Order: sequence, then structure tokens, then C-alpha cells
Amino acid sequence: MSMEDEIKKFSEFLQQQRDEINLKLHLGGMEAKEEMDKAEEVWAEFKEKIDEIGDETKETTIELVNAAQTVGDDLKSAYEKLVSRLT
Repeated sequence: MSMEDEIKKFSEFLQQQRDEINLKLHLGGMEAKEEMDKAEEVWAEFKEKIDEIGDETKETTIELVNAAQTVGDDLKSAYEKLVSRLT
């Protein structure tokens, strides 16, 4: 599996978690909503980095991939915290 495929798969996983959390937020409290708002900011940063990697006019570098992975890992942790709070 190529690096781009791995990042795409990871992005799809995070998108699914994001969607599930948004559904559960209707049942959660205001504190969980505030945490999700913060996670949404990280999601926007993650998507921006993924778009940079997918931009054919730019050369994908290890630094760019690592930056996307770091932001993605932070987002994954935030989502896991929200899921545990909402279940």
C-alpha cells in the first residue's frame, strides 16, 4: 500500500469517527460539544495537510507526511476521548 493510500485510509477512518461523534453529540452535554468544536479545528488542519499531500503540483515530502500524521494522531486521540465520554 502506498503512502498516499495509507493516508487516505486513515483520513476515511477519522471521517467515520467524526460522523459518529456528531451523531452522538445530540445526546451529549455542552462540555462534549465544546470538545468537539476544538476537534473540528484540528480536523480542518488535518484536511488541509491531506490536501497538500494530494496536490500534484507539490512534491510530497516526508516532513509533510509526518506533519499530517501528527495532526491526525492528535485528532484520533481527541475523537477517542469524545467517544469514551459519550458512551
